[in-house]
Amino acid sequence: MKTVSAVELDGTDRKMLRLLQQDGRVTNADLARQVALSESACLRRLRALEAVGVIDHYAAVISERAVGLPISVFVTVTLSSQSEAVLTAFEQAVAAAPEVMECYLMTGGADYLLRLVVRDVDDLERVHAKTLTRLPGVHRVSSSVAMRSVVKRGALPV
Repeated sequence: MKTVSAVELDGTDRKMLRLLQQDGRVTNADLARQVALSESACLRRLRALEAVGVIDHYAAVISERAVGLPISVFVTVTLSSQSEAVLTAFEQAVAAAPEVMECYLMTGGADYLLRLVVRDVDDLERVHAKTLTRLPGVHRVSSSVAMRSVVKRGALPV
């Protein structure tokens, strides 16, 4: 596994990150007030956090259920080979599948773990038949449907 060295964060940086994770649209003036900095100092820190990659990007969190994708499906995929060419081909193809929300290269029994969102069982069948089993190098696919979400965090414990 690759080791990534963490960026050194002080208490103010951590507070800024917690506040931004709660409300990514907070104004710089409000953020500065909440962390007891001047607006210019707050903006400098914010830009520094963006520059070193601590803040990866900004996004809106969309309700999956509200847009008609209420079902999460966890899929394990075993490939026919673990050669670099097969892994690369699989990863490029899976990245193009819009139903795939997350994809992880795994240790253990399966090569990849995916999280999909689908409308219903018929939609899952379509994705299974038309997408998952047609990805390059796929040997075996196993799916588990989530009955409900117990914990789903978007905010990191910084």
